[in-house]
Amino acid sequence: MKEYKVVVLGSGGVGKSALTVQFVSNQFLEKYDPTIEDFYRKAIEVDHSPSILEILDTAGTEQFASMRDLYIKNGQGFLLVYSITNKQTLQDVAPMRDQIVRLKGQENVPMILVGNKRDIYDEREVTQEEGEQLAERWRCPFFETSAKTTHNVNDVFAEIVRRINIVNQKQGKRKCCNIL
Repeated sequence: MKEYKVVVLGSGGVGKSALTVQFVSNQFLEKYDPTIEDFYRKAIEVDHSPSILEILDTAGTEQFASMRDLYIKNGQGFLLVYSITNKQTLQDVAPMRDQIVRLKGQENVPMILVGNKRDIYDEREVTQEEGEQLAERWRCPFFETSAKTTHNVNDVFAEIVRRINIVNQKQGKRKCCNIL
């Protein structure tokens, strides 16, 4: 079984832990409890291929930003999560994405932009179009999710596995061709 290291990044309070816990254990975390770092493992099947996801749920607060370099260096795929109810959290993911690209030394890093809290329509500050436009600029997939209703939760984690596989295949071909 292939193992995939997925890192969940975003500002504090955007629902990174809620998304991860919903995916791993089918439970919704109603209460916000700031995370320092949590590690989860889950076996899933993506496109008929059994896989193990190692998911690192990171701290969203700035005081733990120094730990981010290590997460990024060890991660293979990244979920950049913001809350659709807080425009600032969308702006906060841009420097995180830049840090990923800088540390990985390439633009083509498996990542997905995730607008969470889709169930809270009446407090929306970020339109779906804004998320789609940013993802298009970054050339990455975009999903709106709800950890509460489970909307797109499993899809996001399955898609990051697909993205990691695509990048690994391309890098494998490049390595192969460099030898010739």
